Amino acid sequence: MDSLTQIVLGSSIAALIAPASQRRPALLVGGVLATVPDLDVIYLGLMARDVVTEVTWHRGPSHSLLVLTVFGAGLWWWLRRRSQLFQRAPLRWLWATWLVLLTHPLLDAFTVYGTQLLWPLPVPSTMWATIFIIDPLYTFPLLLGVVAAWRLSPRKAGEQGIDEYSGLPARRWLVIGLFLSSSYLLWSVLAKGWVDRVAAQRLSVMGLQDAPRFSTPLPFNTLLWRVIVMAPDGYWIGDRSLLADQGPMSFVYYASDRRALAQLGPVPELQRLLWFTQGFVGVRPQRREDGARRLILSDLRMGFEPDYFFRYDIAGADAHGRWVAAPEFVRMPASEDRTMTWRWMWHRLYDDNAKP
Repeated sequence: MDSLTQIVLGSSIAALIAPASQRRPALLVGGVLATVPDLDVIYLGLMARDVVTEVTWHRGPSHSLLVLTVFGAGLWWWLRRRSQLFQRAPLRWLWATWLVLLTHPLLDAFTVYGTQLLWPLPVPSTMWATIFIIDPLYTFPLLLGVVAAWRLSPRKAGEQGIDEYSGLPARRWLVIGLFLSSSYLLWSVLAKGWVDRVAAQRLSVMGLQDAPRFSTPLPFNTLLWRVIVMAPDGYWIGDRSLLADQGPMSFVYYASDRRALAQLGPVPELQRLLWFTQGFVGVRPQRREDGARRLILSDLRMGFEPDYFFRYDIAGADAHGRWVAAPEFVRMPASEDRTMTWRWMWHRLYDDNAKP
């Protein structure tokens, strides 16, 4: 999820666990702790050798539940020796530190990017894909609770911290915010389950009931969903609006030259990308302005056809027309003008005939 969401979630959790007299500093400490797992972007941006390393190692070791459990215990032990805040309520701050750190990758796992929750175990990344990486309906209740708690929390020991307008204590605002955001997250899980059932019914008729597939909400909402189904020589894409669509789900087929990947052999960068995407990729030849033929690999999990957010130039054609892996994979720029995409999304929410 985006940084603001992680900060307000961490602030809410820490402020709920810490003693009332420490609620204001807990809001600050919780927000800071919640950003720690995402500091890997700084390291990867400076030290990564190539774009594949930079993309596929994000949400890696720094998002591992195993690593964060050990790191959190060590960080708490260090802060307990140096911070009066932690010394006054050590057990509460142990729980606060641990839960703030661990809820960060757990929330990330609800997005489609992929989070390596069990690193270094050799298991695929977790991508429950029930919520987009930015969703105001999830973030706003948390933000409201944090702002209210900051304004209404006692500044000195002994103050009550009561909202003079509603009579609600600061703690209750935090509980309400966390309850509403968690309820919205639960709704996203239920919505995804319903979309998956509708997709499965149609795919069974098409003979694709066993084909690899995934579903994910489209940006900033949980009412418009996309299902992508892999086939040996391409993939099918279907959209589902919970407001507009009725009856069987429809799918559109797109060709993909996955057989070209076999010509490249066991290229480590390619194998890493296929692991990272769990095989949900599209592969197409593309001719550059200088006439050279290039092989472009697209991560189908994020973006729209054909302008996906993660696209890579992975190979070029030799004199005999065979694909040869590029010495270094290059990430292709995504379109900067997405006006038509957002306009289509808005109309697609209410119209099952809207065309991208």
